Amino acid sequence: MKLYSSIGPNPRLVRMFMAERGVELPTVEVDIIAGENLKQEYRALNPSAQSPCLLLDDGSVLAEVTAICGYLDEISDGISLVGANAQERAETRMWCRRFDARILEPMSLAFRSAEGLPLFKDRCHVIPHAADDLKATVQESWIWLEPQMAGRSFVCGDRFTLADIQLFSFADFGKAIGQGIPADLPNLQAWYERVSARPSAAASVHPSERG
Repeated sequence: MKLYSSIGPNPRLVRMFMAERGVELPTVEVDIIAGENLKQEYRALNPSAQSPCLLLDDGSVLAEVTAICGYLDEISDGISLVGANAQERAETRMWCRRFDARILEPMSLAFRSAEGLPLFKDRCHVIPHAADDLKATVQESWIWLEPQMAGRSFVCGDRFTLADIQLFSFADFGKAIGQGIPADLPNLQAWYERVSARPSAAASVHPSERG
């Protein structure tokens, strides 16, 4: 297998998941700033032209981070980061879907439509006039999540899961672009510090972003 990776919160999510599961793969760096992901060679692997993607040994390709992580979780040894039974897996996937809809998608679109506009305006559909509303949606979602994290070490209670990795990758990205967890949300801030302290959080930082 071979992982095609790059800068950005989605590739980091997969790298962090791999670090937690002890999975090591040959990696091909895709320069998304220079637009390598838009070239035909990469589009032949992933028609969505997004990073990351996973080339399997039979020549097929998996894209979308939750699918990639779910596959790696199933084929590797150790404690699952999705769930040990049907109920746990459903709970993890429920939270991943909630984060996708409430935080990840609006955060990404807001960034592409505002701070990232010079890079993305000719690459994908952007909505500059909606950027402020999208950012407000993210902040409302942090507030919505805050009381639900009361008394929990992680998103799924005592289980550290893919949902935590997904949320952390974008919380950290959001912090860098002005869409991070508000300082007055203590439950989420405590959760963020717990996850930040995990070795996988440091190990998954892109080499170009390390101090």
